[in-house]
Amino acid sequence: MTAPVFVVEHFDAGGGGRYVLDGPEGRHAVSVKRLRAGEDVVLTDGAGRWADCVVLDTEGKDRLILRLDSVHEESPEQPRVTVVQALPKGDRGELAVETMTEVGVDVIVPWAAARCITQWKGERGAKALGKWRATAREAGKQSRRVRFPEVADAATTKQVASLLAGAEFAAVLHESGDAPLATAELPSTGEIVLVVGPEGGVAPEELALFEEAGAAAYRLGRSVLRTSTAGTAAAAVLLARTGRWS
Repeated sequence: MTAPVFVVEHFDAGGGGRYVLDGPEGRHAVSVKRLRAGEDVVLTDGAGRWADCVVLDTEGKDRLILRLDSVHEESPEQPRVTVVQALPKGDRGELAVETMTEVGVDVIVPWAAARCITQWKGERGAKALGKWRATAREAGKQSRRVRFPEVADAATTKQVASLLAGAEFAAVLHESGDAPLATAELPSTGEIVLVVGPEGGVAPEELALFEEAGAAAYRLGRSVLRTSTAGTAAAAVLLARTGRWS
C-alpha cells in the first residue's frame, strides 16, 4: 500500500527526529486511516517540501507519533501549466478542480466569463473560492502530490488576457480552432496558459480580446466536453506532450 500523505505547516522535529502529527490531520491518521506502528507516512507542506516518515506510536484519537528522518524539496516542474476555468454550475467547479489537481495542473484561475450562469459575488464568492482551494488541497493529498496547485482569486476577462499575453504558449479551447491541441507546438519551459470557457461558450468579444493578447483557438477533439471536464482532458494532452508525464 502506498504511504498516505498529510499536510503540515512545518517540519520541526524533536529529539531523535520525533514528530507529532496532531489536530485534524492527526485525527484523520489515527481515527480514519487507523495507522499503526511501522507504517509509512509522507508529510508535506503542499509547496514542494516533503518528508518520508515511519509511525512509531499513537496517542489517543488524534496524535500520531512519527520518526522523521529527513526533509526533501521537489522543484517546480516545467513548463508550468495554468488553466483558466470558467465558473461552472453547482458543484461542477469542485469536480474540475479535483481532476485537474489529479492530472498535475499547477495553477487554476477561476474566471467569471460573460456567459457564466454562476457568478461569484461577496460572501458567496468567498465561500465558493474557499471550496475550490479546499478541494485542491484534498485532491493533492489523495493524488500524492507534494506541490499542490495554486487556486488564484477569480479573474476578470481583462486579467485573463494579461495572463495570456505573458505566456510562452496561450490557447483557448474553442470550436473555431482549425488545429487540434494535440498537434500544437509547445515550449519546454515557461508558462502554458489554457482557457476553458463556460457551457455557453466563449463570447466573440472575449475571444477577440484573447486573440489580441496572443492566444490561438484550438479544438480538443471531435466530441464536445462539458466545461468541468474539458480542462482536465486538455491538461492531460499538454502534460503528456511536454514530457512531464514521461
